Amino acid sequence: MFSKIREDIQCVFERDPAARSVWEVLTCYPGFHALQLHRFSHSLWKLGLRWLARFTSHVARFLTGVEIHPGAAIGRRVFIDHGMGVVIGETAEIGDDCTLYHGVTLGGVSWNKGKRHPTLGKGVVIGAGAKILGPFVVGDGAKVGSNSVVVKAVPAGATVVGIPARIVEHAEQPEAGRMAFDAYAVSADLDDPLNKVLVALGSRTEDIDGRLAEILRRLDDVERGGADSGRRAAGSRS
Repeated sequence: MFSKIREDIQCVFERDPAARSVWEVLTCYPGFHALQLHRFSHSLWKLGLRWLARFTSHVARFLTGVEIHPGAAIGRRVFIDHGMGVVIGETAEIGDDCTLYHGVTLGGVSWNKGKRHPTLGKGVVIGAGAKILGPFVVGDGAKVGSNSVVVKAVPAGATVVGIPARIVEHAEQPEAGRMAFDAYAVSADLDDPLNKVLVALGSRTEDIDGRLAEILRRLDDVERGGADSGRRAAGSRS
């Protein structure tokens, strides 16, 4: 248990430059508190003490602003930054070294019993406000941009953004370590693929408008040239 707590503290320092001391992490990080309380409630859930597990998770939600169903399976070195508004459903599974920011939802879209919530692979980063909805897999090392809505599986190493989320980058072999970590799962040069298409169409339209204007100008020149030639011919006959 203590080894897991030490790992949780260390991953905070690795992924949050605002962390200054172990004491600060122990006392001022609600995501850290939520994970420790979830381990306790999850143990109760596996023992069959379902009401007590739910009550413990309810108290944890009240104290931290993070709602984690006691049935959810969460790996090691998971970091929930800020935490407020995070919702993790009963059948959700989160792999080792994942990072979730505030407002993230790992939700279901069905009322049927069984697997209803997503599975996150190892090293997944979910940006603030993102919604992952459904019983599919988000592959190892994948990144979901802030406020995206993901409704289908995400390949390992892919970065997705938008509503619905679309792939904007795809690394065949996801990098490991801090150098590959993007806070909130986005980089400065990422853009929604649909937005890229619209920008390209706008540029194409401007190019076509310019060509049409040039064609009309040349037609006007031809017409004016023909009219001038006609007047000169009529003057020479007179």
